[in-house]
Amino acid sequence: MKERVEEVLNLIRPALQADGGDIQLVDVTDGVVKVVLTGACGSCPMSQMTLKMGVEKTLKEKIPGIKEVIAM
Repeated sequence: MKERVEEVLNLIRPALQADGGDIQLVDVTDGVVKVVLTGACGSCPMSQMTLKMGVEKTLKEKIPGIKEVIAM
């Protein structure tokens, strides 16, 4: 599952990079995806919205079994 999550993150990554940020996959355990937001995304006040409404929503749509995405 980790490889599939990385593939989806690679689809999302260009949008984050366009705003000066990025995302790194830490781990996938029991449907919970752990990531680190870096660059501008790491300190952005909207990062939680990006994480939940963007990253988590996309992962849930594309990969059955994803329950949650959390930032480390």
